[in-house]
Amino acid sequence: MNSNFTLAIHSLTLLALQPDRMSSSDAIAESAGVHPVRIRKVLSLLRKNGYIQSKEGTGGGFIFVLDPGHVTLWDVYKVTSEGALQPKCPESNEKCIVGANMRTVLFSIFLGAEEHLGEYLKKYTIKEVIDSINQEH
Repeated sequence: MNSNFTLAIHSLTLLALQPDRMSSSDAIAESAGVHPVRIRKVLSLLRKNGYIQSKEGTGGGFIFVLDPGHVTLWDVYKVTSEGALQPKCPESNEKCIVGANMRTVLFSIFLGAEEHLGEYLKKYTIKEVIDSINQEH
């Protein structure tokens, strides 16, 4: 799983906690402890997929436009990381029974793992992440 997934959850959670005001990419990056350029790439994905809106200029920034109770972690995963669990197999010897079949076998196994991950992540929403953070606070 790549860091885009966790950075997207971090960004959406922060924005959802401030529903009535815009947040800059610099502020979000500072909260996440990463470079603003890194956050901007993630925010661009989220904006392109309709989770957030942005406004340029003074007073601009990003705002979460959906109901946090309806955005699951699986939704975020699909936008940021879908296929991340696919095996990365080198070119194998096709004349060997293992080499000829390993990619297909592992792809099937990893696809099943991603399906199980999806079922698990569907149980959690951004609102539940917020609730958990508030309990820890």
